[in-house]
Amino acid sequence: MENQFLVDSEYLSKEALAKKHRLENDPSSRKNHMEYLPGMEIIESDVCRQVMSQVEAFDYSVYTAKDVRAALEHETCTLEDFKALLSPAAEPFLERMAQKARMETSKHFGNTVYIFTPIYIANYCENYCVYCGFNCYNHITRMKLNMEQIEHEMKVIADSGMEEILILTGESRSMSSVEYIGEACKLARKYFRMVGLEIYPVNTDEYRYLHQCGADYVTVFQETYDSDKYETLHLFGHKRVWPYRFDAQERALRGGMRGVAFSALLGLSDFRKDALASALHVYYLQRKFPHAEMSLSCPRLRPIINNDKINPLDVGEKQLCQILCAYRIFLPFVGITVSSRESAQFRNGIVKIAATKVSAGVSTGIGDHESKYTGKESDAEQGDEQFEIDDSRSFQAMYQDMAEEGLQPVLNDYLYV
Repeated sequence: MENQFLVDSEYLSKEALAKKHRLENDPSSRKNHMEYLPGMEIIESDVCRQVMSQVEAFDYSVYTAKDVRAALEHETCTLEDFKALLSPAAEPFLERMAQKARMETSKHFGNTVYIFTPIYIANYCENYCVYCGFNCYNHITRMKLNMEQIEHEMKVIADSGMEEILILTGESRSMSSVEYIGEACKLARKYFRMVGLEIYPVNTDEYRYLHQCGADYVTVFQETYDSDKYETLHLFGHKRVWPYRFDAQERALRGGMRGVAFSALLGLSDFRKDALASALHVYYLQRKFPHAEMSLSCPRLRPIINNDKINPLDVGEKQLCQILCAYRIFLPFVGITVSSRESAQFRNGIVKIAATKVSAGVSTGIGDHESKYTGKESDAEQGDEQFEIDDSRSFQAMYQDMAEEGLQPVLNDYLYV
């Protein structure tokens, strides 16, 4: 089984190495990224059409300082206002945007900031995404935790006081089946009040099953909404199918999930258009599912294996701040998560302005929470990490820092009755 995950020519068979080269160099050898594969559910929905028609028409060069001023003066942010706030014309107005975003955040969230932690339970993957550390051709240590190991990891995390967890796997149905993930959800429900999932997209009935097992919400990264760029980055596997991934949140909501989260990986393509698409994805789904909780993440591309192959587009901290402020002004009720990819200094600042949720005690590896949470060296086998993080603060350190910043750290905001 392991050989399929190694890139080095001494491990890969000649046939596997030849296939990898064909996928990289011959677009005709790749499956149509807009065509569904067998077993993928197709739903009737107009959300994708609405989002992409707006993105295709978005010319951010036409917006002026006058448009930005008008957007900041309006009591309610229209779609055109939001586009102006995402444009280069808004960059000189960042301070005013931050002030308005801070007012909206305070109005709807007070001074609270929610804290959670992710747990990776497997890093096997069947996709060839050239920018990802888990991709199926990378030579990394693969691991899948069994239920005993998962429960041990969860207990270590829960003993720290954490009440919300996000369960992640690599995108491999064969190694991380829906049933396997469901059993992990049942264990998580023993230890945590909130259970999130960031796994490969599944069908509505499978989301319903995972919800019955204890999952509350689902996060799916579209990575980039630019389908042409998406095709060049996702060369093989189920993840290659762009429209199936796009509709994942709607299938999750139809399956009974309480909430969904959205994100593009900024830097893969035009970040302004990806930011517009992410927000509009939320905007249009809110109108179909007004009862659902929705949130946005805003990660930037971090150093990873094969980073030199994708020509990443740099997104600076000021540009990231602009996007986050625009999100808050346009979508005042939506949760905004800023991940540990960003520095502690940036996260400490942005939670006072626009963000409402941060991760702490983060590991993107497999099976290493005991060493990270207790400081004890573990003899247990561990799997390699997906990407590098910047902010490595523990849960306790994050909680204390947020409190010292004048914020109210919150570990859970939902009670089942």
